[in-house]
Amino acid sequence: MSFWVLIILTAAVTAVFLGYSILRARDSREPAAAYDLRVYREQLAGVDKDLARGVIGEADAERVRTEISRRILAADAQIQAQSTRLGPPLWASVTAIAAVGLILVGGAAWMYDRMGAAGLPDQPLSLRIDRAETLRAERPSQAEFEATATPAPLPQLEENYAALLEQLRETVEARPDDLQGHVLLAQHEANAGNFSAAYKAQQRVIELSGDAVPADAYSHLAEMMILSAGGYVSPEAEAALREALKRDPRHGPALYYLGQMMVQVGRPDIGYRIWTDALRNAPAGAPWVDAILAQLDELAFRAGVFNAPEVSAPAGPGPSQDDVEAAAALTPEERQEMIRGMVNQLSDRLATEGGAPEDWARLIAALGVLGEGQRAIDIRNEAMAVFAGNADALEIIDAAALQAGIAQ
Repeated sequence: MSFWVLIILTAAVTAVFLGYSILRARDSREPAAAYDLRVYREQLAGVDKDLARGVIGEADAERVRTEISRRILAADAQIQAQSTRLGPPLWASVTAIAAVGLILVGGAAWMYDRMGAAGLPDQPLSLRIDRAETLRAERPSQAEFEATATPAPLPQLEENYAALLEQLRETVEARPDDLQGHVLLAQHEANAGNFSAAYKAQQRVIELSGDAVPADAYSHLAEMMILSAGGYVSPEAEAALREALKRDPRHGPALYYLGQMMVQVGRPDIGYRIWTDALRNAPAGAPWVDAILAQLDELAFRAGVFNAPEVSAPAGPGPSQDDVEAAAALTPEERQEMIRGMVNQLSDRLATEGGAPEDWARLIAALGVLGEGQRAIDIRNEAMAVFAGNADALEIIDAAALQAGIAQ
C-alpha cells in the first residue's frame, strides 16, 4: 500500500509543477516601451543639468521638456496596452492541468496495475535468499520430476542400428559386471535419445570403475540426467556435478550445468559468478562456451550486474558463424559429410603440427560419435605416446576415450 501512495504522490507533485508552468504567462519578457521610458526619463533629467550649466536657454529647455514628456506619455500608454495577460484562456489552462494530472496519476496507477506486482509484499534480499535455499532443498528428485514430465519423443533409428542397440542391451543384461559393455550402452542409449537408460548405464559405469573415476564420467552422468529431465537439474544431477568438480574444479560442462541449476533455484547471482569463472578458464573451442555466452547478458541483468565487462569466447580452431549457418541448410547426409571433413582436417593438423591435449581429446570424442571406433583407438594410442609422462594430459585423453566408448 505504501508503494501505491508513493507513486501517486510523485505523480501529483509532477502534475502540480507542470500546472504551474501552464498557468504562468508564456511571454514574460520586458516590453520595448519600458526601455524607451527609462531613456526618456534620463533625457528629461539631462535637460535640467544642461540648463543649470548654461548649455541651453530657458525657452529651448521648455520646448525639449514638452517633447520628452509627450514621448513619456506615449510609452506609458503603450506599456499599459501590453499589460493585458498573454496566453490561452483560463478555461483552456485549467483543462490542460486536469488532463496532465489525470494522465500522470491515473496512468501511473494503471501501468503499475498492469506491469507491476500489486499487493506483493516487500522482498528483502535475506528473504529471497532463504526462499532460494528452501526451493533448492525441497525441489523434486530425478525420479519425481521424470514421473510428472512429458517424455520427449525418441528419434527414428535406422533398422540396423536399432537391432545392434537391442543386441547390446541383451548382452549387457547378461553380463552386468562388464564395464566396457556399460560404457558402450551409455553412449549408444544417449545417441538414440534414450537418456533415462543412458544415465542408468552410466551409473553402473561409475560403480564398476571403482576409485579411478574421472571428472568426465560424473559430468556425463549429470548431463544425461538433465537431458532426461528436459533441462531440469535434480538433486541427483547436482551431486554428480559436485563429484565432477571435486576431481576437476575447472571442468567446463560441470560448471555450466551448476550455473544453470543456481538460476533454476533463484540464485542468478551465484550462477553468473560460476559462468564468468568458467569462461575465464575455458579452453579454446570448448562447445559449452557458446551456450554460456548466448545467455550471459540476460543472466547478468537478472543478477543485478549492470556494468558487466565484455566477455568473449576464447580464440581457437572451430567453425565460424558462416560455417554454422551453412551447415543448417544442408541435408543430414551433407551435414554428416561436412563433419567428417572437419574431423579429417583436425586429424591432419594434429598429425603434422601437433596440438594441445584438448584437441586430441576432441578428435577422439568426435570419432566415437561418428562410429569410427578403430580409428579413435589409433588416435588415442598416438596421443598416449605423444603425452607420455604428462599425467594431466593423459587424464584428458582417458576421459575422451571413455566418452568415445573405447576406454580400456
